[in-house]
Amino acid sequence: MRVPTGARRTTLAGGTALLLTLALAPSAGAHTTRPAGDRGSLVLVGGGLKADNTQVYGEIIKRAGGASAKIGVITAASVPASQDPQAADPDRCSNSECNGAYYAGLFEQHGAADAQWIPVDLDHIANADSDEVVRQVDSMTGFFFGGGDQYRYVTTLLHGSAHTDSKVLAAIRAKLAAGAVVSGSSAGAQIAAGADMVTGGDSYESLRDGSSPGYFEDPTRLGYLPAGGFGFLRSGLIDTHTGAYGREGRALRLAADTGHDRVYALEENTALVVDAPRTAHERLRVLGPRGVAVLDLRRARTRTASSGAWSLAGAGYSYLTDGDRYDPNRRRVLPAPDKHPLTPTAVSPVPANPDVFASAANPAGVPYSFLGTARALAATSAPRTATASTFESGPRFTVTLSKQPGFAAWTNDGATAHTVTGLRIAVAPE
Repeated sequence: MRVPTGARRTTLAGGTALLLTLALAPSAGAHTTRPAGDRGSLVLVGGGLKADNTQVYGEIIKRAGGASAKIGVITAASVPASQDPQAADPDRCSNSECNGAYYAGLFEQHGAADAQWIPVDLDHIANADSDEVVRQVDSMTGFFFGGGDQYRYVTTLLHGSAHTDSKVLAAIRAKLAAGAVVSGSSAGAQIAAGADMVTGGDSYESLRDGSSPGYFEDPTRLGYLPAGGFGFLRSGLIDTHTGAYGREGRALRLAADTGHDRVYALEENTALVVDAPRTAHERLRVLGPRGVAVLDLRRARTRTASSGAWSLAGAGYSYLTDGDRYDPNRRRVLPAPDKHPLTPTAVSPVPANPDVFASAANPAGVPYSFLGTARALAATSAPRTATASTFESGPRFTVTLSKQPGFAAWTNDGATAHTVTGLRIAVAPE
């Protein structure tokens, strides 16, 4: 079986052109059974979850009961078997059913007592309201949502444009409220978002053209669903594969356009662990080899010139890595105990970065380019600012990072800025 991965660009089944015009708010009656807060937890991975990531799989299993854990695997974001030409070949298949078996096998290899595919996908939409499948869900102690295209989760589990809970989703929501763990990777993490969930877009086109409600066949166009995803996490927007695909620009533009003041920008093979989501006690922790950026737009200002060119100033940037904690109510970063303040040793200006968002149009593009500039600035004692630019022009955008009062960086190797707080971001057309 081909290992399921999150794609840089996805379209709905068959590549059919699709633009969904959605209401600017959830439908009347949507999620009417949603509780006020959850006793359970979330483990959200930015995509690219490797089979040998014992930290993340182990965390999910621990939260689901350890050796007695029973994990329900939902892979409705994948194409169904009927649309997979390799469905009959277990070594080459890549569809919801064989991806579900893949993840179920991994959870059992990592120590779960049982893991089962929950049979809901585009071939089995009716199962989302099946009492038998609800009973299967009720027997589970944790859940994992696989990657693919998050809109397929909307279609199958949220009754599409009606945006109301299916029986299966309502059962999972109730389990989360009662203390279960809900996890997911790539689209499976993205669907946890509340209002204005992103549906696609690349950073340059997002900065140049802005966002639009809907789902677009053009994968570079910044789209979003006003009614959102499942709403498991509401303290900020969610984006995934952030550094690998240079999505910081699209995350900033979408948050600014839709009035959100925070984005959790998740990196690959790394989890954001959320305790008590949607409560006054919500707490976050980073787990894994990469990190999570927190974009803070409380003080951000935007401007659109008469030419239509868009700019932004005053956004905050923090970057957290393994073991770091974040209090979303106080907006406070708590570095891991094994990290200590970084003493900058460099005195030279930060090197120019001509492709800050790792453009897909640039064959020489470097993933995690934005993060590289941020870390270089944190590690130097001389300049307090660094500039980078987009690979594309017409217009070319300049991104300026600056150290502000409250800036700090921590390290666990003495040289690398593993944790950064107090940077400011400005984006302006040339």
